[in-house]
Parts: sequence; structure tokens; C-alpha cells
Amino acid sequence: LNLIDKSSKIFRLIVIVSFISLSNGLFAQGQHFDNEKIEAAKVVFFTQKLGLSVDEAKLFWPIYNDYQREQDALRKAHRLKIISFRKVKEIDEMTDAEVQAFIYNDFNFKQRDLNIEKKYYNKFKASLPIKIVGKFYRAQEAFKRELLNQFRGGGSRRGND
Repeated sequence: LNLIDKSSKIFRLIVIVSFISLSNGLFAQGQHFDNEKIEAAKVVFFTQKLGLSVDEAKLFWPIYNDYQREQDALRKAHRLKIISFRKVKEIDEMTDAEVQAFIYNDFNFKQRDLNIEKKYYNKFKASLPIKIVGKFYRAQEAFKRELLNQFRGGGSRRGND
């Protein structure tokens, strides 16, 4: 029973890590959508949701582009680690140290991602009104939901197709 509990926990961890990687790096390999079209849609979506003035847009977009580049680089490196992990057929074929290293690598990724979030939160907050910063974080989540819904073939949840 103890072995089953361990395997179940590790399996859940793998599923969670895989989902996070998918949702954060959605369509990174161009599975069904063109990255350029996604980025263009994101610009339109954020512009609409944030209601930026011309001056605010001049401040927001350079910071956002730097933020996106850092996150993309981190996620690409993380995906490569996930891919190498998936090459192992079974958890049982791994040593305890290898499983632990995988888990610690995931913790490291999450911490580095959080560090990037905090760094750019401070840059946004120093340059823009806090309400726009709040709208940005809300818009990011809404855009991810829209993409996931599109990916699942559901169109827009609000029926705005």
C-alpha cells in the first residue's frame, strides 16, 4: 500500500507539472495555432482590457516584452527538462535521487518564475498606476482561459466569436 501511495503521489506531480507546462507555454510548438497570431491577439486583448493611454502604452509594452522574453526563456529550459524526464518509461526505473532531482527542479522552476513575476510587478508598479497593473494580471488569466477554450474547440466562452 505504501508503494502505491508513493507512485500515486509522483504520478499526480507529473500530471500537475505537465499541465502547468502546457498552460504556461501554450502552443509553444505551434500545435494548432500560429504563435504570431496568438501574440497579435494578446496585444489586442490586453490593449482592450487595460485601456492604456498612449503614454501608458509607451511604458507598458517595453516592460511587458522584456517580461515575456524572460518567461519564455525560463519555460523553454523547463520544457527541455520535462522532455528529458518523459524519456524515462517508468518512475520505478529511476533512482530515488533522480526522482528527487526532478521534483527539486520543478521547485526551482516555480521559484524562478515567481522571481520574474515579482521583478516585473515592481517594474510595472513603478511605471504605471496600480489599477492598470491589477487589470494586467487579471487580463493575463482571462487570456489564458480564452486560449485554453479555443484549444479545446469551444470558441469564446462569452459567445463573442
